[in-house]
Amino acid sequence: MTKTFRAGSPSVKSFAPRAWMLRPSVELARLELGIDTVDILCLAHRNDGVDGPTLRAAEELVSRGLVRSLVVSAHDPTTLVSLAHSPEFAALMVRYNAAHRGAANTVFPAAQARGRSVIAYTATRWGSLLDRAALPATEPPPRGSDCYRFVLSHPTVTTCLFGPKSESEMMEALTSLERGPMSAEELAWMTRVGDAVRLHRRRAPPLGVRDYARHALEMARSIRRRGVTEDLLSRFNR
Repeated sequence: MTKTFRAGSPSVKSFAPRAWMLRPSVELARLELGIDTVDILCLAHRNDGVDGPTLRAAEELVSRGLVRSLVVSAHDPTTLVSLAHSPEFAALMVRYNAAHRGAANTVFPAAQARGRSVIAYTATRWGSLLDRAALPATEPPPRGSDCYRFVLSHPTVTTCLFGPKSESEMMEALTSLERGPMSAEELAWMTRVGDAVRLHRRRAPPLGVRDYARHALEMARSIRRRGVTEDLLSRFNR
């Protein structure tokens, strides 16, 4: 597999809702990381697109040498297809895994046509693709590296994020590079796994208000006790 993990490249995500908040958020990140330049600044969760003032603020950071390149992420594929036409962005960041393959038919062609790189995340679908209980007895459960290999096997994907919470998960993710791209049979198997996981999720009782409140409270307590940790952030990339 020719795709590699790139080490030593400071990257920052900004969820700043207003243009005037963008530079302070980047400056704070630079201060905390102890770096002069951010290699990649991702304007994150931009489901409504990127407004003019925010885009100009991001471009100013690039012109000042504080940021080298810009990336944009969104859950809405229509928005990402539109943003693929913006030359300011070097890459599009999108959710893609064996259970969520829609981007391959929407975002990927637009990115390829415009020469944009694609950064994929949630390769394990927050760990649910590894859940043996979601699969029929005829399907062997995948390893973590299988999930990353599935994503990286798509020719349009240039980078796959991963959020290990332990050394063993880190080594398993890195194993995906040693194992290489998936064969046609393996891709078909992972597609079946993804379909089974989606079906299992649809059959599960929907989360209620109390469930969301409990998750929010647990996260708030974790942030209060330990701050924003790598384990907390990794939940969004698994």
